[in-house]
Amino acid sequence: MKSFKKIMSPCKWSFVLLCMIVFTSCKSHKKAENNSSKEKTKKTNIVFILVDDLGYADVGFNGSTYFETPNLDALANESLVFDNAYMYPTCSPSRTAIFTGQQSFRTGVYGVPVLEKGTAEENIFSRWTVGKEFPIYAEPLAKNGYKSIHIGKWHIVGPYPKKELNSEWPIAQRLSQPDPGDFSWVKAHKTPEIQQYYPEGRGFIKNVGGTFRGDPALEEGGYHSERGGYWAPFENPFIEQKTTDSWLTDRLTDEAIEFMDVHKDEPFLINLDYYAVHKPIRSRSDELYAKYIGKEDSITGQGVSNNAKKKKEYTAYATMVESVDTNIQRIIKYLNDNNLRENTMIIVTSDNGYNGGQSRNNLLRGAKRDVYEGGIKVPMLVNWPAKIKPRRTDIPVSCLDVFPTMMDVSGTAHKGILDGNSLTDIFMQDTEIFKERPLFWHLPSMVSKHGTCSAIRKQNYKLIQFLKDGKLELYDLSKDSKEAHNLAAEKSEITSSLLKELVAWRVKNKVPLPPNSSLEF
Repeated sequence: MKSFKKIMSPCKWSFVLLCMIVFTSCKSHKKAENNSSKEKTKKTNIVFILVDDLGYADVGFNGSTYFETPNLDALANESLVFDNAYMYPTCSPSRTAIFTGQQSFRTGVYGVPVLEKGTAEENIFSRWTVGKEFPIYAEPLAKNGYKSIHIGKWHIVGPYPKKELNSEWPIAQRLSQPDPGDFSWVKAHKTPEIQQYYPEGRGFIKNVGGTFRGDPALEEGGYHSERGGYWAPFENPFIEQKTTDSWLTDRLTDEAIEFMDVHKDEPFLINLDYYAVHKPIRSRSDELYAKYIGKEDSITGQGVSNNAKKKKEYTAYATMVESVDTNIQRIIKYLNDNNLRENTMIIVTSDNGYNGGQSRNNLLRGAKRDVYEGGIKVPMLVNWPAKIKPRRTDIPVSCLDVFPTMMDVSGTAHKGILDGNSLTDIFMQDTEIFKERPLFWHLPSMVSKHGTCSAIRKQNYKLIQFLKDGKLELYDLSKDSKEAHNLAAEKSEITSSLLKELVAWRVKNKVPLPPNSSLEF
């Protein structure tokens, strides 16, 4: 049989060859166009890093000369840094507000249950488990094709969620938790009935280390154990043991990098909630300890103490802060090395103000648990190359803004209630809407010495109303960051205006008051 080429005339053969070249070229061009289109339409990756108990001034980019956070400082220079970022005074309500985008009066999570003081007459005791009626941001992201992992502290499920959710509210006494070393709860928590309240039941495809506990010290002895949950072997039943394990913060970062590597061709959410720098405080290394033992910051008071035990605590805490800084840089390096940085929004913040037992800040009043600035003001930055204008802004923002921001940058639809606003509106420049927007807090459970209260911040003023007796405190935060001068009587018009707005907010939303409150609403 003669070949196809031989039975074709030279002219016809040239024509066929030309057609084949054109067809192949068009096919290749179309494939290139598809690849280019795919690159352009790939959804934005999200890396959300929540450090536990990191105070506003516990980082170099907010002025500390004691803590060394060179990697965060470098990132801050390329980011939108918020001078007035706010959380609740404790982790449970902050984390619930971040996850759900809803105020505490809606979810009933007002404080950390095991930290609450007083009786049912003085408190509306807090819930612990966030019910499925409150979607968290990973759920709509999952529907939009995101692959998500939760790493580290979870703390929005209680140790006994079945009993808790079946209780009649308000309850007569605060919720409790098992002692460290008691793992009787684990079997139930690994069943589908309770796993629905864990990350895998809330839009994440993997959970590493998330439990009901607010710290990593699950082993017998808890805070007094040798490892404190930070050194391997880890006794967290939701962390698979590895022979390479050493320091918890390193291991959690490993998990983030491994997950990104598997899903780098898909849109992903990394929810990295470090247990650090929460108690128990453990020194990262002898080398870092030696570095900080001789350091002090006389302005903030960081590292300053004549008490040997306290000095040791401050020093070990500083090593943990630097460890977090080093590990965040590992995340940045991975994104850079894999050409993912340009298409990734990074948020770094903390869940409440600094813990007064581990750090200090003489420039702010109060600490964790307090509604004063030391308890609710936190470091926060947003990084997204070419999508934000690097700068510092004094616009007040809230933990409630995280959820809507994630929905906005990912192009994800969500029809539920969101009490915050997307920060994308101020990525390039400040806007009047944010400058005029009031922020609200409602704390009807007693976790602080100052008792139950509501608060409003609008522009430069913050008004606090204590719920038991109605006492008012007004501060001009632009001039008085230490909240040393109560202006409630002196600036009566501003006090009256803010109080009217605060009360109207409670009335509109049917915000509950504790039983011993002297207020009508």
